[in-house]
Amino acid sequence: MRQGYVELPLHGGNAPPWLFKRMEKLAKYLSIAIVDFFGIEEYLKRLSDPIWFQSFGCLLGFDWHSSGLTTTTTGAIISGLSDESKNLGLFFAGGKGARAIDTPNHINRILEQGLIDLELANSLKRTSRLVAKVDSSCIQDGYKLYHHFLVFDKFGNWTIIQQGMKESKHYARRYHWNSFGLKSLVNDPHKGIITAKFETPLNLVDSSIVETQKRMVQLASDKNFSKEIRNIKFPSHHPIYESDFDKERLSKIFSAVSELNPKDFEELLLVKGVGEKSLRALALSSHLIFGSSLSFKDPATFSFAHGGKDGYPYPVMRDIYDKTIEVFETAIKKAKLSELEKEKLLSKLKSLVV
Repeated sequence: MRQGYVELPLHGGNAPPWLFKRMEKLAKYLSIAIVDFFGIEEYLKRLSDPIWFQSFGCLLGFDWHSSGLTTTTTGAIISGLSDESKNLGLFFAGGKGARAIDTPNHINRILEQGLIDLELANSLKRTSRLVAKVDSSCIQDGYKLYHHFLVFDKFGNWTIIQQGMKESKHYARRYHWNSFGLKSLVNDPHKGIITAKFETPLNLVDSSIVETQKRMVQLASDKNFSKEIRNIKFPSHHPIYESDFDKERLSKIFSAVSELNPKDFEELLLVKGVGEKSLRALALSSHLIFGSSLSFKDPATFSFAHGGKDGYPYPVMRDIYDKTIEVFETAIKKAKLSELEKEKLLSKLKSLVV
């Protein structure tokens, strides 16, 4: 796997209207071109590649390295394709802040329009919850999630892009997922994580600690554990401390969990109230009682076109930007050509934008 890092500093402000309008148009025509030439599945796969997504945002002209590239690029995709979503068979849910929390309602609205069935809607809502819980509570890297973007097709293929911030360091971290070849949501599930720097997080979805996950479920389902947790003694040498936990609250949570009796780690994560502290307590208790392994391996992987909104690496060149939009708009209008003519057009487009 490729490794390295791309800095994603937290920047204030918004994309100026003159730029965002262009971003919407270019995001629309680029997206349609990719879907038309290569298919929806390829488009979803590309969005789930951290470096490709970074390049896509740069091509749209947003800050090449800032946290805002994520939220503004996904916003441009959603608004740019709003009129084409049904025709393409490509649907969107979530977004930044309140929109992220509203993801289930976005899925419900698509269901109500008859564009997906109930089984798929429920599956997507469950996946959305699990992905959010993994990055917020199982990868304990100190980055608090504030962005959750889901894009999917009617066959149930999906990509999710999330972003978290560490305000004390003024940096963000972006998490990429997709459904292709995904065997488990809780064992090395990411397609990539792009970050400002590598951390040493408690990583509860490292595939090397499956036994620990099982032990955590076992402990959480034990009716006596909710009482015993009040007496757990945390060793001084361990990076997880007794002061991190509200033992009274944890006891109540685990009492409720034991009544639900989750059958596996995924079901445990879906229990309301089970978050970072609950999982840390279970992980450490499993380690102390059973000797099962813990992982502090960072799953992060890594990280110009029209310039950037704040002038880096150079100011946005509006005339060139408009020309690029024109080129792709023309390409889409001519997309009904024969396959041979389409290949010729694609070659011409490559020569214009490389």
